[in-house]
Amino acid sequence: MTVTEPRIRSLELADPALLEKIDKLFACNVGEYVSLPQLVVVGDQSSGKSSVLEGLTKLNFPRDSGLCTRFATQIIFRRDSNLVEREISASIIPASGSTPEEDQKLRGWKASALQSLNSKDFSYTMKEVHEVMNLSSSHGDQKPTFSNSVLQLEIRGPNESHLSVIDVPGIFKNTTLDRTTKSDIVLVRNMVLRYMQNQRSIMLAVVPANVDIATQEIIEMAREIDPEGGRTLRILTKPDLVDKGTEHNVIRLIHDGNLNGQLGWILVRNLSQKQLQAGDADRDTEEMTFYQNAPWNRVPPENYGISALMARLQELLTSNVHREFPSVRSEVIKKLKESKGLLQSLGVQRETAEQQRRILLDVVSAFQEITQHALATNYGVNDAFDEDKDLRLATLVSVRNDVFSHDIAHCGHTYTFRSKPEETDNSVDDREGRRSNPTDTENPQNIMQSRKSWDSTRGTSVEDLDDILHISEPVEPSIKSGILPWIETVYSNSRGFEIGTFNHTLLSTLMKKQSIKWSVLAWGYISDIIGVVHEFIRKALEIVSKDTQMSSKIMSLLMDDLVEKYKHAMSTVEFLLIVEREGTPITLNHYFNDNLQKCRQKRLYSTVAKKSFDDCKHGEVVRLSDLAQQHHMSNVDHTIGDIHDILDSYYKVARKRFVDNVCMQAADHYLVTGPEAPMKLFSPSWVNDLSDERLEEIAGEGRASKRRRRQLQREVEDLESGKAVLLK
Repeated sequence: MTVTEPRIRSLELADPALLEKIDKLFACNVGEYVSLPQLVVVGDQSSGKSSVLEGLTKLNFPRDSGLCTRFATQIIFRRDSNLVEREISASIIPASGSTPEEDQKLRGWKASALQSLNSKDFSYTMKEVHEVMNLSSSHGDQKPTFSNSVLQLEIRGPNESHLSVIDVPGIFKNTTLDRTTKSDIVLVRNMVLRYMQNQRSIMLAVVPANVDIATQEIIEMAREIDPEGGRTLRILTKPDLVDKGTEHNVIRLIHDGNLNGQLGWILVRNLSQKQLQAGDADRDTEEMTFYQNAPWNRVPPENYGISALMARLQELLTSNVHREFPSVRSEVIKKLKESKGLLQSLGVQRETAEQQRRILLDVVSAFQEITQHALATNYGVNDAFDEDKDLRLATLVSVRNDVFSHDIAHCGHTYTFRSKPEETDNSVDDREGRRSNPTDTENPQNIMQSRKSWDSTRGTSVEDLDDILHISEPVEPSIKSGILPWIETVYSNSRGFEIGTFNHTLLSTLMKKQSIKWSVLAWGYISDIIGVVHEFIRKALEIVSKDTQMSSKIMSLLMDDLVEKYKHAMSTVEFLLIVEREGTPITLNHYFNDNLQKCRQKRLYSTVAKKSFDDCKHGEVVRLSDLAQQHHMSNVDHTIGDIHDILDSYYKVARKRFVDNVCMQAADHYLVTGPEAPMKLFSPSWVNDLSDERLEEIAGEGRASKRRRRQLQREVEDLESGKAVLLK
């Protein structure tokens, strides 16, 4: 009578609706993502754990060693006044790592409307569960011995209590030949730890009373996880096997557990192996009979028997659920929001060819948009332009154009023209004077590079383009003096029977020599522009695709066509170099005549400037006699001077024309803004021409991504189901 009183009091504490919500959350697999309040039965394989469960459930658990607990089992008790007798149903909650096929198979298995489960029926049901879970059934079948899936047994009836407990496999230290391995020992221990470490769980640590409690591993594990003992209820079994004379140690342990603020101990007496084999003993009767005998009748009634255990479990579970339910609800909602965010970060699902094509078309649209903004210098519309300056395409190209123009203007010529009156160049000694001056050509500070460091430091010289891009080469400054002796040498070595003039081919020869550095400067310029464009395409694709693998695959497929575009630009530069440096010097630009007149005037001025004097009335003047005297030049000197002026005038026109043509045709038209620019390759038509295989290769998700997406989809689905349970 006294043994059952605690159970009667605890029935008033039960909240069926709240407990059922927690069980439904568990059935929705919410427990995989949010810790749920639960009772967990733990112990080793010989602790008597199964007998305790038999006492709670009134079911005959299978004794076959091959059917021992190899997965967690959730046992749910529900009172249902509409039922006349007990009904039992069974289902499986798949492990979180199950494949969609495994998930469907496991959830599809159910056993319902069972009035009872005797030992034979229970064994048959457990064999079915083992098969559905694909667990090992014979030696050497290479199947796993244990599973992380959960068997759920729901027991409903008019006299049932509102309670649910989870039984996990018993821990063990020794392997069994052809049955368990060392990895199984670790797997089971980790499974048990996972349930025990749930801060919302109450641990029911089952240990036999006939052993030294201090040596029990499960007690040590519980002490490490719950040092205060505030969520560990210890259950002693097998009191009938305690040695005579040592019973007081067990009784003292139970009394001490009631005094130290912990959940304490409960002693249960299960049927012995002999009684089980005989099959004619009633478990509850034997337990009550055992309690009548000394010294066990000194155990407080609330600490003895399966009825006291049931009452205590109800009390613990109800108070635990009431305490934790508000935080569980908020945590489920928070976790659902996080999971949705992670799923959204993976982007749109890309399983089918249609989905993949749609994704790529969206990427194309975003790529074209960022390209338009980059060319229009509309940098404020996207933070990416501030985060990575390599995306400021128009600015980078414009700056490089200016540098190219400056380089050609200041050091593109081999010899400096006599453009200033104070320059003198008549001495034959000046012919090699410039070359012998180490302060100019040999000074590293005066030597520039054909490719610019502001570009190469951005990593645009990619390995894929090494075969077509020109390496950076040193460019020496122009020789400051000696142009007239050089022209005289070339003229002397190529003069014919001309009288007072020169062979028209001489200008071509001089122009080719004077513009020899155009090649290295032009190749450096166009290589830099290609690098800028290529880096822009690569980085823009990474940004708009939000997937490094996808952008890399797109670049890989575009690469051959991109290289052809780059080669076309390079060939245009080569064509312009041939026309300007090896072709016939031609110009219709009136600036040529203007420049020529200015050159001649400067030459005349420099000739008579030394004879000038200041006339107060007319300013600086020269005598006509001095002017006539200065014109007494040899035919050769006169011709050399004339050649210089013509070369100077034509070079200026050709230089500006060359710079404009290279920048406009080779760079801008073929690489930046023209209709055939490389950025135009990645277009809707390019995507529409892709085969399904190519689409899968580019836009299909990788295995890890697919696995992560399935995991998050299932997580969101489970948490949505859990949220629906909580809101009911």
